[in-house]
Amino acid sequence: MAGQNRSDVLEFVLVGFPGVPEKFHSLVSVSFFLIYNISLYANLIVVVLILLRQHLHQPMYIIVGNLAISDLLFDTLTLPKIIAKYWFGDGSFSYTACFLQMFFVHYLGSLDSLIIMVMAFDRYIAVCKPLRYHSIISNRVVAIICLAFWILAAAIGFSVTALGLWLPFRGTNRIKSCFCSLTPVAVLSTSDSASSRRTGFVIAMISHLSPFSFIVFSYCIIISNICSSGRTKNWQKAVYTCTTHWLVIGLYFIPRLTVHTYNQIQLIPNADVNVLLICLYTYAPHFTSPIIFCLRTEEIKKTLGKVIKWIFSNNKY
Repeated sequence: MAGQNRSDVLEFVLVGFPGVPEKFHSLVSVSFFLIYNISLYANLIVVVLILLRQHLHQPMYIIVGNLAISDLLFDTLTLPKIIAKYWFGDGSFSYTACFLQMFFVHYLGSLDSLIIMVMAFDRYIAVCKPLRYHSIISNRVVAIICLAFWILAAAIGFSVTALGLWLPFRGTNRIKSCFCSLTPVAVLSTSDSASSRRTGFVIAMISHLSPFSFIVFSYCIIISNICSSGRTKNWQKAVYTCTTHWLVIGLYFIPRLTVHTYNQIQLIPNADVNVLLICLYTYAPHFTSPIIFCLRTEEIKKTLGKVIKWIFSNNKY
């Protein structure tokens, strides 16, 4: 907390999109509100179904459930504040609240990368080593891996947040972003924050690029394995599965890695483009992943259909 003792700033103010005229603020707030509700209900449905239905207690759904919980937490900890900023003009929060949010932003952001990597590993074993799947992947193994990654991601979040806590802040407190994260906060420091931002960049590259590399490698092997098998029906199914998975993976990793790199070399001197890319890689996967990874599967759709029928049948007068 040494950084806090050397700071005069008691609160930070979220700016959001700095170049957006005030007449469009209502549109921005409504967009964020819709995104939050879609993400909230889609992920909540996935979590509740997986928890309550015994036949969904399988490795793949445990992984998806962890991803849904992470996304639910992230959106709930960030979106209400930026919605309040555009809806009611309330974009300020305390020094402590900002850094607490920063911890969860980097914590849960890193966790998503790690969980998606586990998902890719699960699909690799299921497609390439189907006869050994149950001997390699089990509910217990997946639960232990996910728990370990929750702990590892917390360490990553704490490390990044600590880089910001050591910086002094005086005067300027307007954050050009939709939530507190290291880079937009660090640039407000009265000291040279280049070292902290550079270290944060290295941590981000390791925590996101390493899982991304593994995911690319595993899906290349999956596609190669299916193509070499010569089974047209399975090949078409694998291509469809890989394509839909890659939609979420692409939305999550490509803009994220682009923004991290841009913030180091400053190729695009436009704060609004930067914030837009951050929102794209942060929130778009959160409401598309439960639909693509889970709600589109026959097992989930049948279970959801039965639950809906049961609800309506018990509400008849």
